[in-house]
Amino acid sequence: MRISTNTIYETGTNLMLQQQDALIKTQQQLSTGRRILTPSDDPISAAQALNISQSASLNEQYSVNRASASSSLGLEENILKQVTSLLQDVHESTVRAGTASFTDADRKMLATELRGRLESLVGLANTTDEKGQFLFSGYQASTKPFVQTGLNVQYMGDQGQRLNQVGPARQLAVSDSGIDMFERIKNGNGVFATAADSVNTGTGVIDVGSVTTPASLTGNNYEISFAVAADVTTYDIVNTTTGLPVSSGNLYVQNNTISFDGMQLNIKGAPANGDKFTVSPSSNQSVFETVSNLITALETPSSGQPGGTRLANTLSTTLQNIDNSLEHVLEKRSSIGARLQEIDTLESVGSDQNIQFAQSLSQLQDVDFAKAISDLQRQQLYLQAAQQSYIKISGLSLFNFI
Repeated sequence: MRISTNTIYETGTNLMLQQQDALIKTQQQLSTGRRILTPSDDPISAAQALNISQSASLNEQYSVNRASASSSLGLEENILKQVTSLLQDVHESTVRAGTASFTDADRKMLATELRGRLESLVGLANTTDEKGQFLFSGYQASTKPFVQTGLNVQYMGDQGQRLNQVGPARQLAVSDSGIDMFERIKNGNGVFATAADSVNTGTGVIDVGSVTTPASLTGNNYEISFAVAADVTTYDIVNTTTGLPVSSGNLYVQNNTISFDGMQLNIKGAPANGDKFTVSPSSNQSVFETVSNLITALETPSSGQPGGTRLANTLSTTLQNIDNSLEHVLEKRSSIGARLQEIDTLESVGSDQNIQFAQSLSQLQDVDFAKAISDLQRQQLYLQAAQQSYIKISGLSLFNFI
């Protein structure tokens, strides 16, 4: 078979170009540290690497979301810590207000201090985050949640909770509505609330009571009315929801327990003829209302009787409601702490996933340097051999033998 000189030149050139292309590719692999330079190098591995890269990118975004959620919840927890401290101060002031030696002027000064604490409490409830969004306004992050007019505080937000996607299948609440945080607080003992009638003239002071038999509770309203005749004090209990009497003509003995329909309570002092006390199911009372009612009571003259007894009843009720507010805030702080703990757990899992993604990508994409260097040396040898053989073959001529 005859082979033309042109074919010899073309074949030799093509073989050298192939060796050069292989050598350049190996050099690129070594310089980039990547085995797959283009999808055509390994289509299956390239597709797998793309999927893993996308998963790693999502995982990185979840980490950013978790950091944002942790920041918001950390700020909220710090605000509630300050609210707790403020309510403890209010509790201490309430106890001081019951000091027997206090005059109306002393209580009024104390009320002035409490007005400042009420404003501080509203200020804490209107806290904004680093983005200028209100923490406790629900979905309406740009709406100021609480508006104060005198002693009246009104909520202007909604009941929503803003959520953050902190994992592939987990959305976490990063805010709490103000109505849930500061207003949904049960008064009384959490089941029922006791109160003295505002026109009582005796010295009877009622406590918060307790539940003895939950199954016997009716959820109705009751009235305890006293009658005094010939130095004998009796009381009647009427279910004012149904209008039916519960018991009548009961002999009153100071500090004795009064029990009915699964509840028990105690009245100390000497109720006057016609004095009344009420028992009603616990309802929601905001912490602002609790403090406002206390301020109003302290600003109202209460020296002597029946003002002193009226104040004692108010202070007893207020102390219980402040305790309820403190317990409610502590429950919310516990909830926030649980969410922060969950974020830490998810972040730990996310970090482990990042390591796994990096390892998987390395196995698919990274070059084997020992093999690549060996290939480079081998390809250099092949190229040199091709170049030298090309020189010799292209230099053949019959004229060299004539």
